[in-house]
Order: sequence, then structure tokens, then C-alpha cells
Amino acid sequence: MAVGSKGAGKSLVRASLAIHEPPVGDSTMPGGIIRTFAFDFNPSQLSLSRRANWVSTPAQIERDGSLPEFMGVEAMEMSVEIFLDSSGDPTGNAVLKKVESLLECCEVTASSVAAKQPSPPWVLFQWGSFSTARFIGYVSAVEASYTVFGTTGVPIRATCRLQLHEIPGKTPNQNPTSGALTAQRVHRVVAGDSLQSLAWREYGNAGAWRAIAEANGIDNPGQLPTGVELVLPAAEEVRG
Repeated sequence: MAVGSKGAGKSLVRASLAIHEPPVGDSTMPGGIIRTFAFDFNPSQLSLSRRANWVSTPAQIERDGSLPEFMGVEAMEMSVEIFLDSSGDPTGNAVLKKVESLLECCEVTASSVAAKQPSPPWVLFQWGSFSTARFIGYVSAVEASYTVFGTTGVPIRATCRLQLHEIPGKTPNQNPTSGALTAQRVHRVVAGDSLQSLAWREYGNAGAWRAIAEANGIDNPGQLPTGVELVLPAAEEVRG
């Protein structure tokens, strides 16, 4: 059963899936944010997997078998189930829109086609403390099941199963607890925020505002609308 967000108080930490444009060139940082997917309920569980590749070549002269050779580690995979419910508004299409936004994670973005680097969006999943798996990756599969419908036939309840694959960086920026890439955070702009103040608060260096601007495709740093969600790159990726 999913963990509900209602009645849990201000202490509840919501899981989030930030959907970004893929990067341009050979960058390993996501492009500008497309949207942030809001979880109606936190997942009840996360399934993580990672594989180490070993190769063993049989040899006739070795009775007990040859010594296996380590070939490397594959990227981490995560499966997560998302429960959606809008039964409080049986005539609305909120569930339908959210399912569509998840399915679009497997479609090529228009901006990547224009840049001649066709790619689906990159995503940033995060939830909980730094001991919880959180990483940059791509959505390899989405399975949506509509389970309850309103009187007009519009779905008002659904379960979506996502398969996420980690996108490794060029440098070993890894969370030693989870093995995932060092997490980037998503910050919602409030009144009084500026790129410089965010950079100082996050990295202790106001000059790092350029990294935030680049990660979010900001051309005019003087215009930072309240309510906009910004990706704050990991400290290891900021040169200042």
C-alpha cells in the first residue's frame, strides 16, 4: 500500500521525479527542466539492482575450471510503483494527464531533435535522506494500469510501474551508501531568491551561480520567477 500524503503533517518528505531535457554535446548533466512529476502517494517500496560482469572461459587443461575475469559493473536499475488517485474529483482528468507525462518519458523530445541529438528526457528521482537511492537516469519502461473510472469513462485511479536506469557520469561522483550518482537537488524558488544567493547557500561560493544557470537553461539570471523549480548540480560538478 502506498504511503499517503494527506494528514501526515509537514514532516512528510515527498518523492519526486524531475523530468529534464537531455543534455547537449557530451555533457553528463541534465538539460533544462521540463516538469516535476508530483507523487500523489509515496511509493511503498523501491527495488534496486546492480550487476557485476564476470567472464569465465572453459579450458580443457584445467579440470576445476578457469579463473573468472572481472569485466566491469553495469549501471544501477530501479523499479518503482506509483499509485495515482483523483477519486475526490471524479470528473477531472488529473490521473490521465499524469500517466501521459510518464509515458512521454519514453519519447524523443523536440529540442533534442532540433539539436540533432535525438533522445528521450533524462530524469532525476529523489526521496528521503542520502541513504535512500536517488540518481540521474532514463526511463526504459512504463506500464500503466487504470483500475477505477468515473461516470464519464475518465480514469480516476491508476498504478504505474517505472523502470529506471542510471546514467553514469564521466567521473566517479557516487553516493558511497547507495552506489548512485551524487544527487542533485531540486529547489523551488521563493521570494528573495537569486542565483547568487542559492550558489552561496548550496556551495559556499556565489560565483557558482553560472553552473545553476547552465543546468537550468537560464539566459537572464536577473529574472527568477517565484515558484520555478531549479536543479542544483552536485557540488562535485560545480567549478565556481
